[in-house]
Amino acid sequence: MLPYTVSLPKPLIPVGDYPILEILIRRLKKFDLTDMTLAVGHLGNLIESYFGDGSKWGVKIKYQYENKPLGTVGPLARIKGLKQTFLVMNGDLLTLLNYSELIDFHQKSKALATIAAQKRSVPIDFGIIQNNSHNLVTRYIEKPRLFYQVSMGVYLFEPEILKFIPQNEKFDFPQLVNLLLQKRKKVAIYPSSDFWLDIGHPDDYAKAVEVFPRLKKKLF
Repeated sequence: MLPYTVSLPKPLIPVGDYPILEILIRRLKKFDLTDMTLAVGHLGNLIESYFGDGSKWGVKIKYQYENKPLGTVGPLARIKGLKQTFLVMNGDLLTLLNYSELIDFHQKSKALATIAAQKRSVPIDFGIIQNNSHNLVTRYIEKPRLFYQVSMGVYLFEPEILKFIPQNEKFDFPQLVNLLLQKRKKVAIYPSSDFWLDIGHPDDYAKAVEVFPRLKKKLF
């Protein structure tokens, strides 16, 4: 998201009249999810200066600072008080995800972790050739689209999951999921068709700014 993130952490980049993270916090508040810990690193002091203790938005906010990058789930090992089911999410999302339905699904699944997921298609700009062991063509597909379930960057975890996250080490979500699967732990996906946009690139940001006015009433 350069050059925007030179002077602002990504969660404070504005979409409409609000920073991205404020939109998320207001959305969570709508579902009575009000006890929050923000894991911050780069320019985290600006995030704390803006949100403070969260009382302005009717929520409680604490901060977990990283002295070194700990990855997407590494910071969880340092957060105290995670003794019941908890929600983890990226701070740069624009989504109408129904958190109540996600939580209900997770509880019924009895999974250790649930990943909110959405179907996405990926265009392939080449003709795809399938062949047999004699290198004879068996099928030719011109510029197909491949379909995948992709992570929305929103997860529900049970406290037991902390046993699998190392202390003070960089540890990312894919590493965690693969470790859980190796240990034969139950990991579920919650298929969602709710609007979702991961604001990871300038094009995504431009789209977020474009669609936000139409989504605002539904978000809050």
